[in-house]
Amino acid sequence: MSNSTKTSSVQAPQFTFSFLLPKYWGIWLGAFVLYLLICLPYPIIKKMGTGVAFLLKRLAKKRISVAKQNIDLCYPQWSEEKRQSVFEENIYRTGMALFETAMGWWWPTWRINRISKIEGFEHIDSILKSGKGVFGLALHNVNLELACRVIGIRHPSIAFYRKHNNPLMDYLQYHGRNRSNKYMIHKRNAKGLIKAMDQGELCLYLPDQDYGKAQSIFVPFGGVEKTATTTGTLMFAARANCVPLLISPQYSDSGYLLKIYPPISYLADTIPEQALTKLNQDLLTCINEQPESYLWMHKRFKTRPESEPESLYQ
Repeated sequence: MSNSTKTSSVQAPQFTFSFLLPKYWGIWLGAFVLYLLICLPYPIIKKMGTGVAFLLKRLAKKRISVAKQNIDLCYPQWSEEKRQSVFEENIYRTGMALFETAMGWWWPTWRINRISKIEGFEHIDSILKSGKGVFGLALHNVNLELACRVIGIRHPSIAFYRKHNNPLMDYLQYHGRNRSNKYMIHKRNAKGLIKAMDQGELCLYLPDQDYGKAQSIFVPFGGVEKTATTTGTLMFAARANCVPLLISPQYSDSGYLLKIYPPISYLADTIPEQALTKLNQDLLTCINEQPESYLWMHKRFKTRPESEPESLYQ
């Protein structure tokens, strides 16, 4: 790794003997139990996901309520029965995410490869061979942690990293996420991500989250006409020597499917509202292929325009 790359990447947290202190024993115990559970056969892990979903309904009622509200807001054209069905299945998928995160961090490569496949990798391969970077716009589905491992095995990638507040959790999280990838960049280091794409790297970015008012504009997302949508996507697409494309982590009959869609060109549009409106439409089209897999528990519509200050989550 070159010196210039080192300066733009997050320094890997090191193990310290303080992690052995009693205040960390609970985390070690939880991680050990989780590690043992993911050693079980995959069909049994899927059944355990049902148990976690049961607990979520009782212990995470606020987040459960957010998921239901998001689905209702996003799909007013659907029947109540269909929205309820997607909502119920989404709780199970979210329960599975606990095990999928651990699988992504700790499973051996052969187990990951046994239950996953990638569709459309030729699009990434073609861009990389052209000498440009890949600006991978990933849907924030609940199985994203595992999906990052899947794509990292095929081709090591680079992504933003948000440090965990707990030092031991940060140590486990960083080394788990970085297992099959090149390096990670601090979430505020935009120049680092641009540099990586200029160097012809595969970079991952989440364009579908609510990052607040400062760097967002309000355009439609499903049934919500004014949704805070980050302009960072346009900035990276314009400044980096890259080609954008969408990536969707999905479930399949055998396990997991990572879908990579053809490159998109409209992010270079000079009118940000039009470009981001089109992007949100395409993101929703991808989400609609498997809506129960999306991270609906995230407050996607939290930030409101000044003309409509009232929260949509009351």
